[in-house]
Amino acid sequence: MGQRKPIVAGNWKMNGSCELIKEIAAVSEQVSGEQREVLVFPPAILLSEAISAGLNCGTQTVSEFESGAYTGEIQASLVKSLGANYTLVGHSERRSIYGESNEDVANKFAQAQSSGLTPILCIGETQAQRTEGKTEEVVKQQLEAVIKKLGIASLANSVIAYEPVWAIGTGLTATPEQAQATHKYIRDLLHSYDQQVASALRILYGGSVNESNSELLFAQADIDGGLIGGASLKPQSFKAICESAKG
Repeated sequence: MGQRKPIVAGNWKMNGSCELIKEIAAVSEQVSGEQREVLVFPPAILLSEAISAGLNCGTQTVSEFESGAYTGEIQASLVKSLGANYTLVGHSERRSIYGESNEDVANKFAQAQSSGLTPILCIGETQAQRTEGKTEEVVKQQLEAVIKKLGIASLANSVIAYEPVWAIGTGLTATPEQAQATHKYIRDLLHSYDQQVASALRILYGGSVNESNSELLFAQADIDGGLIGGASLKPQSFKAICESAKG
């Protein structure tokens, strides 16, 4: 991991409560610091409450549009003005359920950065794509959509989250060796564009990370923390996962 400070990020999806915010804020206060960065992605309606509780926050998605008549969308600049620092873009559930294309994700990435948010770009393959041996092809296409639009330098102000779709919410987890192999492929691909960007970029693993497997996953050379789903809703589990990420 070297100079890269690990991140443990909790994606609450469409879950959460004011009580959970209080409990996770207490955990975050205990485990945040020089060794690791801790952040959470609550539902947008809880964002102000979470920020007020002292949590390092982001939103689960933002609109690709700056402003306008887009009912129900989340404005990146407003998120930033509330005190949030991050947003997810391209989570597999956004891609599969809401039909976001690689181009849509690149547009959201651009809007997030132009508003002062750090995008966490989510990439990953389905079970069918892995079975067909297309893992590297899929993640390359997802990454290069952003590089084509914004250039490799844009990734210097971002985070990547590799989430094999087949391991999200299924209880299945890539082995540390499988995860490391794909993380290394991602870093090597970016290295071919810009060595400095590739070396400094934090690449998180997501996909049924829990307190039992996080230490081995985070020990891999190119895994710089995790994007945590269900376990981030359980304060003690989340705390244990955070403690296993050591810079």
